[in-house]
Amino acid sequence: MATWLIVLIVVVVVVLLLVLALVGQRRSRIGRERKREQAREHLQEAHVRAARADQEQAAAEEQAAAARRELAETRERAALAEQEARERASRAGDERSEAEKLRARAEKLAPDLAAGRDTAGPGTTQRAGYADQNGYPDRNGYPDQNANPGQNANPNQPGQSPYPDQSEGGATRR
Repeated sequence: MATWLIVLIVVVVVVLLLVLALVGQRRSRIGRERKREQAREHLQEAHVRAARADQEQAAAEEQAAAARRELAETRERAALAEQEARERASRAGDERSEAEKLRARAEKLAPDLAAGRDTAGPGTTQRAGYADQNGYPDRNGYPDQNANPGQNANPNQPGQSPYPDQSEGGATRR
């Protein structure tokens, strides 16, 4: 074989190797650019998600703070209500003890009056258990018999209403 043919083959092989090296560099440069673009996209997405996460975190903290404020306000209102209830109970106890003192004084002054034997005083016909003389029934369900003298207050007698303030007849539906 001729020397020039060997030199030609070596030159062709070297040129092919150079071409392959250039193509490889170009591919690797394109691959690097593609990876850099993907990295940029990932960074941009990371920034967007981080901002969204920060907003959600701030909203969650604000919501938690509002809940804590509301809880504190509720506890404060409850504490005030309890304090007011204790004060009212204390006042009621004071009133009860004052009432007991007055009852004791009344019993000393008039023992028969304090025992409930004479509730209306001398010369009256009012009985214990009737609140007033307006015709309304007392706790026993019978009307005050002193309200309208001459009217029969017996609820068992037909034709006579035991309640003088009520008209005769029943309610009607419409």
